[in-house]
Amino acid sequence: MCVRCDISETPQRLESKRAAHAEKSVSRRSALLAMAGLAAAPFVSTHALAASDPPRPENQLTPDEALDRLMRGNERYVNGETTTKDFASTRAALAQGQNPYACLLSCADSRVGPEFCFDESRGDLFVTRVAGNYVTMDILASLEYGVGVLKAPLIMVLGHTQCGAIGAAIDAYDNHTDYPGHIQSITTELAPAVAAAKAKKPDPAALMHDVTIQNIRMNMAKLSSSTPMLRRAVEAGQLKVVGGLYQLKTGRVELIT
Repeated sequence: MCVRCDISETPQRLESKRAAHAEKSVSRRSALLAMAGLAAAPFVSTHALAASDPPRPENQLTPDEALDRLMRGNERYVNGETTTKDFASTRAALAQGQNPYACLLSCADSRVGPEFCFDESRGDLFVTRVAGNYVTMDILASLEYGVGVLKAPLIMVLGHTQCGAIGAAIDAYDNHTDYPGHIQSITTELAPAVAAAKAKKPDPAALMHDVTIQNIRMNMAKLSSSTPMLRRAVEAGQLKVVGGLYQLKTGRVELIT
């Protein structure tokens, strides 16, 4: 692309425009090279994307340690023993970067707050949310960033009891209900979980629970086998993908592996 000019432009202004255009081209090339690096390895080593000195050193954990910390936080939450948060003391460090120890794919339901139910603070959890907690391309890309760049060793797919999206998916499957706007796209994405649960001929009273668990397991499998980044990290033992079922009545997260 050339720099547009006219007779009113001075040589100095033209040179300045050329320099700015060249700088933008270099920035674009650098961004493309950085993204290419993400595809090359599950964990990216680059000062441009991940600081060598993490703002929260205590978040450098193995997958098993990360899962243990997550579940211990939920135990505190259930028992009403959550820790006091001092947001001001971490603000400066987090302004320099982030190194969360776990990624969450959670439902968008307002009654489920991952940072609350695991008793964690800013910078600890890399949270993605969508009604029905299922994998979309944008969710997948975000989780790849969380694992590949931010080096989180754990992903949890977090569903919950009495999920409205699951209920709508069952209704659409059984009664061919057509929901307005783009809501129908959610029920379509969740339909395979409904079909899989129904194939096991569950007790009708337990159908909602069974579909919820089936949906969690199906999305765990999608993430674990996603190529190239997440699957490679799982195979290398650098990443663990688990599921969780949040009980609205108690706040307890039931671990699903």
